[in-house]
Amino acid sequence: MSTDRRKFLKHLGTSVLLTSASLNSFAAKEENEVRILRDQKRVSPSDKVRIATIGMGIMGFNDTRAALAVPGVELVGVCDLYKGRLTRAKEVYGQNLFTTMDHREILDRKDIDAVIIATSDNWHSQIAIDAMRKAKAVYSEKPMVHKISQGLEEIRVQKETKAVFQVGSQRVSSIAYRKAKEMYEAGAIGKINSIEASFNRNSGLGAWQYTLPNDANLQNVDWSRFQATASEKHDFDPLRFFRWRNYREYGTGVAGDLFVHLLSGIHFITGSKGPETIFSIGNLDYWKDGRNVPDVMSAVIHYGETKEHPAFQVTLRVNFVSGEGDYGTTKIVGSEGVIDLGGEGESFTIRKNHITEAPGIGGWDSLETYPEAEQKKLLAAYNQRWTKAQQEAPKTDPIVYRAPENYSANIDHMTNFFDAIRTGKPIVEDAVFGFRAAAPALACNDSYFQKKVIRWDAENMKIVG
Repeated sequence: MSTDRRKFLKHLGTSVLLTSASLNSFAAKEENEVRILRDQKRVSPSDKVRIATIGMGIMGFNDTRAALAVPGVELVGVCDLYKGRLTRAKEVYGQNLFTTMDHREILDRKDIDAVIIATSDNWHSQIAIDAMRKAKAVYSEKPMVHKISQGLEEIRVQKETKAVFQVGSQRVSSIAYRKAKEMYEAGAIGKINSIEASFNRNSGLGAWQYTLPNDANLQNVDWSRFQATASEKHDFDPLRFFRWRNYREYGTGVAGDLFVHLLSGIHFITGSKGPETIFSIGNLDYWKDGRNVPDVMSAVIHYGETKEHPAFQVTLRVNFVSGEGDYGTTKIVGSEGVIDLGGEGESFTIRKNHITEAPGIGGWDSLETYPEAEQKKLLAAYNQRWTKAQQEAPKTDPIVYRAPENYSANIDHMTNFFDAIRTGKPIVEDAVFGFRAAAPALACNDSYFQKKVIRWDAENMKIVG
């Protein structure tokens, strides 16, 4: 019996949660009840956290809603480079809301404790650094950097200022991912050897063809500020502004937007600091709307053996024109089973499939190609050498875990952020973790555009070749 299997069985023996096919009866309920009690806790005025959101696009509004679902959080102001979103913010959050098109005005306010950065990717790092130096806590949308070269400086500023800093990849706060990590560490799937993770989409909105407003013009958009960090400047183009994810100058394509989610979850469960080698290929297959990033991308990433884990390989894939429809999964494969995580952190299934101790004989085998007399001799010797139990693989029911209905990993992620501000509780996705997930994702872009293998030093967080 393998060491991993003994470890897992020992874990089963001490837990009433994993008796057979389902985990959702107690485990999810118990964690959800803790979350409900926490969310109902009274917050004194002195514990109130006043926030502002910089970038009021899709993620800006979503992150703000999640933040305000945490007790004791108050929205003071918002910033966006399109006037229409400032108008909308006042419609939703009240006419007294402070609004501006200059993020520096947000950071100069003394009544703001924390900022959510949900801008286009090209502004994440600079605004985060500015905010930390202004003594603001920072919740930065992923990826935390637009370029790998920005990461170490952002980490340095965080350590220097000691600012609370969280990256917005909510999977690392999901109760399903936490339980999957627990089961992985207990040896539920044996020794890990590979991971397959993907996002499929099959719609215009899924491929970032977002609706454009009728008043998208230079009078309502601060175009010069939007592209101030870009090495190549362009005349005003509403597609580039409202669909910035499609352009390398402002976004990071499917790798920075979606691979980073997959890698965040993988690193969280396995405890990995990152890979050694990265190679990706892709194509602009269908959405030829002016974008300069691929709509189909695949990557093969090698993780070497470390003290945290054995060597394993990861295959990542995003397909924006997938006939499979909107579907994503992460499958962590080991020698004795697989953890199949679906969706955005709501559930997982563990399926076990053991290798028999006996090597097997007959079936898809060369046995039947031998003379009948030889076959009989071989079968007799085989059955004498191996018992029936050794010839049969153990059968186990799937283990299924589902988070409670209406559970939100986003709210749990935000709650962790605000707990860190109030009490000093450790952040679940700090700048180092966030960069170690972002850098390999962005290296997929480098590999794709440069047509070469990227070699990464995960410990020291730098490209080495």
